[in-house]
Amino acid sequence: MLKHWKKISSHSLFKNPWWEYKRDTFEIPGGISGEYHYVYSRGSSLVVPITNEGKIVLVNQYRYLCDRESIEFPCGGVKEGKTYEEMAHAELEEETGYRASELTYVAEFNPFNGVTNEMCRVFIARNLIRTEQKPDVTEEFEIFIKSPSDIDSLIRANQIWDGMTLAAWGLVKHKL
Repeated sequence: MLKHWKKISSHSLFKNPWWEYKRDTFEIPGGISGEYHYVYSRGSSLVVPITNEGKIVLVNQYRYLCDRESIEFPCGGVKEGKTYEEMAHAELEEETGYRASELTYVAEFNPFNGVTNEMCRVFIARNLIRTEQKPDVTEEFEIFIKSPSDIDSLIRANQIWDGMTLAAWGLVKHKL
């Protein structure tokens, strides 16, 4: 078994509604100590919405840091006091304008384990009911409805490049 590091202290350096930037001091076996800077997150919920016809709902949105559009599954951070499931339902409706009467947990993963503690839980949403999109003021979404083979083609063509979407597709595809 690998030796675990001992956390000595943790300090918040910056906090916003979505995440917190922290600095921990740690000690490894042998008495060596150091600092670790990372993004602390309450987690995220990613939803793979499946229509009654077996098609998959995705969103296209602008990503500021990359300065380009990105085709993704609906996903968002877990807000304080909310569960992963509650956030999955909320993000689905906010981003796509669909509600799901069936939400199934698939798996969880960490999107960048050297930089964040975030665990992203992946859900499949079925029995979708069309409602109305409710994007935040900084969000704009274009809805795409694609077959599983279309998604594979978009991935091969590097038109789907979002890491969380790629990871979720790998976890979900065999369950369709």
